[in-house]
Amino acid sequence: MGQLIEHAGVWTPEDRFASAYHYLPADVPPGAAALRVSLEYDRGAGVLDIGCMDTAGFRGWSGGARESFVITEGAATPGYLPGFLPAGPWRVMVGLHQLARDVAYRISVEVASRGDHGWLARPADPPPAPAERPAGRALPARPGRRWLAGDLHAHTVHSDGAMTVPELAGLAVRRGLDFIAVTDHNTVSHHAELAGAASRYAITLLPGQEVTTAFGHANVFGDTGWIDFREPADGWLAAAERAGGLMSVNHPIAGPVAWLHAMARRPPLVEVWHWSWLDLSWTIPLSWWQAWDPAAIPVGGSDWHREGADAPPGQPTTWVESEAAEPAAILSAVRAGRVAISATRDGPVLLRHDGDLVAAGADGLTLAGPEGGYLRVRGDLATLPGQPGYHRLLDARGATLALTP
Repeated sequence: MGQLIEHAGVWTPEDRFASAYHYLPADVPPGAAALRVSLEYDRGAGVLDIGCMDTAGFRGWSGGARESFVITEGAATPGYLPGFLPAGPWRVMVGLHQLARDVAYRISVEVASRGDHGWLARPADPPPAPAERPAGRALPARPGRRWLAGDLHAHTVHSDGAMTVPELAGLAVRRGLDFIAVTDHNTVSHHAELAGAASRYAITLLPGQEVTTAFGHANVFGDTGWIDFREPADGWLAAAERAGGLMSVNHPIAGPVAWLHAMARRPPLVEVWHWSWLDLSWTIPLSWWQAWDPAAIPVGGSDWHREGADAPPGQPTTWVESEAAEPAAILSAVRAGRVAISATRDGPVLLRHDGDLVAAGADGLTLAGPEGGYLRVRGDLATLPGQPGYHRLLDARGATLALTP
């Protein structure tokens, strides 16, 4: 059938101090049809991540979400890139994410020389497209543009999410979204599915990846190719820029995954509004944004993984004034700062339009500017004087319901 390579040993906290990432060799012979890697360890003693590099570079990453993966020419475990298996030295990447104590491990690398290995199950058929979708909102926009409702942070089975790409697309449609960014952790294996699912479900799926480390997470939007999460954060920004992508600092204040990376330059986007903004009367996310880079464009994301774990897609909603519902047009509009964020897709929205502010569905709320300047909103579609700086719509207790830069 093939060959078996085994590695066993103990990872220690001292190994983690030396490097977060370690590599175990696996020589793949010519004519290999499939490769399967399995990891065994005591999860009570820590969390180990796994991934794979072939002779040329990245072939996939699943972090701590899986303990085995398969790569073949025609298919692969989500998170990994299918394709020809070049002969030569491959490496199993092991991330020492958390070590409470010494962790004994065993890694098996199996190589099949025939295609009848049976290591991959047939993927399930995609669900049907929703028969109906919520009507879009007609919000004032410049000629040739319209405001699209979306979410810039969501996960699938290609990392630690519960849904397939088609399932996520169908859910986003039912939630009334026009677009959603698929930002799986440290991989781009999902990118190959986006165009087909977008067409099937009539929704725009933005290619993205969440560059994920113990010192903070960042989304890179666009078809940039894989961003090497092992590099310093300045390297992520440079790689994104070279490939025409956009980088955003994710959930900068979010418990153990808050942003700790020092950077020489600031990325263009900040995920100011994340589901972890648990009490919208708090101003901590706004304070961090203004201290980090007031010029950074604010965006929002639900960070959807599965039912009951996070906010649903579109909570918050990122609105983008775009010339078309295509990934390139949406990212161009985000780059230009034509964005707004609201707590929900159907709730109050605050937009900039022709030099003014427009508050939709906000009768009785309070308009607040960066220096105060409070004003009561009257009517369901109110035009208000626009001043430089970010503005918010507040309810009676001071909770932020909508934001515009």
